[in-house]
Amino acid sequence: MAMGKGRLEAFSDGVIAIIITIMVLEMKVPHGDSIAALAPLIPVFLSYVLSFVYVGIYWNNHHHLLHACSNVNGGILWANLHLLFWLSLLPFVTGWMGENHFAALPSAMYGGVLMACGIAYVILQRTIVAAQGPRSTLKEALGGDWKGKVSPVLYIGGILLSCYWDLAGMLLYGLAALLWLVPDRRIERALQSTEG
Repeated sequence: MAMGKGRLEAFSDGVIAIIITIMVLEMKVPHGDSIAALAPLIPVFLSYVLSFVYVGIYWNNHHHLLHACSNVNGGILWANLHLLFWLSLLPFVTGWMGENHFAALPSAMYGGVLMACGIAYVILQRTIVAAQGPRSTLKEALGGDWKGKVSPVLYIGGILLSCYWDLAGMLLYGLAALLWLVPDRRIERALQSTEG
């Protein structure tokens, strides 16, 4: 049975806001009032910034994705929860990686969670397309989805490199974020063409 998408959007926005709040609360106030007291927090802050960018990217793209969706069903609800589950793990792996100064295992686990978020997002996309049909606005908007194909390669590369040279892994995670930082206009263009 199809239903309105308002509750799904509101719930997802609330969960994403909580994820960001948890991440910022993981940054502990330094003991001391000098610039030197901030130095140990640099890895924590950098991991927070990267994760904040990722959560922002998912929030932005999730908004566009649901805008192209006319209604939801049970499959879409579960696919959305699956995405939110993996996003909810970002505060944990972000904190672990930052506290351990980008050590191999925490950095590789961070990449694993990023990869799982990407897979969950693709599952949500495909579930929406399946529910709306092959001629849906979303299906037409997605096209070849080159960013979606390049991102897993960067995540896998980041995971592998994290085991040998932690900063190289972080550079690949950052590069994947840069790909998506520029808003994906495909859905906006497809919606404008159907409304116009």
